[in-house]
Amino acid sequence: MIRALLWDVDGTLAETERYGHLVAFNRAFAAVGVPWRWSEARYGELLAIAGGRERLAHDLGSQAAAPPTAHERGALLEKIHRLKNEHYAAIVARGELPLRAGAAELLDDCTTARLALGIVTTTTTSNAVALLTRHLGAQWRSRFKVVVCAEEAPRKKPDPQAYLLALSALGIEAHEAVAVEDSPAGVEAARRAGVPVVVTHSHYFPSAAGEGVLASGPSLGTSRGWRPPLQAFATRVSLAQIEDWYAARPPCGIPLT
Repeated sequence: MIRALLWDVDGTLAETERYGHLVAFNRAFAAVGVPWRWSEARYGELLAIAGGRERLAHDLGSQAAAPPTAHERGALLEKIHRLKNEHYAAIVARGELPLRAGAAELLDDCTTARLALGIVTTTTTSNAVALLTRHLGAQWRSRFKVVVCAEEAPRKKPDPQAYLLALSALGIEAHEAVAVEDSPAGVEAARRAGVPVVVTHSHYFPSAAGEGVLASGPSLGTSRGWRPPLQAFATRVSLAQIEDWYAARPPCGIPLT
């Protein structure tokens, strides 16, 4: 049986990459006076690199206007990243990053069923706190048995470190949890930890799937487009639906087709 549902944050709980982090990075670039901005397409390319700080470091190496020395680039990186997080928090506080459809309802299903919930993300704690406080209230931590962020798991997804830490903290086996992810790196991290996955496709990752996937579809808030299909008359992905997918999961190591 399922004993915990483990949630990624960026792209899974909310479309944070497109409407939060990208916007915040560009505002930080403007604030420090550097002459470059990331387009939506360029940011999509940079998402192949896990972690906002790591994306920024990679991009600085390709910018002709970046400082010439490693020390100066490091100082600029830290300043931009700090300002980006401040702008991100402001975006969230203004209500510009709603939860994705179906996410709140699925969280409520788990709370009602007294199923353990976990946050397993490699975004920073401050970014996760900003989003969850806005949508779940100041006492949001009381709903989650474990919260693993970048500070606890510095090895970014697809490394399984974050999932392994969460499983250890919960005291459960990998097959007793289900992860909710949107990206190939997240799916791979869960797979390498042995955790089966439900994939809710996001703007930047419209088709992530792979081994260990129980089901994949466009949104937790719709019954359309899911493979395998939802139960008859279902209007969204519920905990009961995930339990059905889990019970019918393919043998370990066989990808969903």
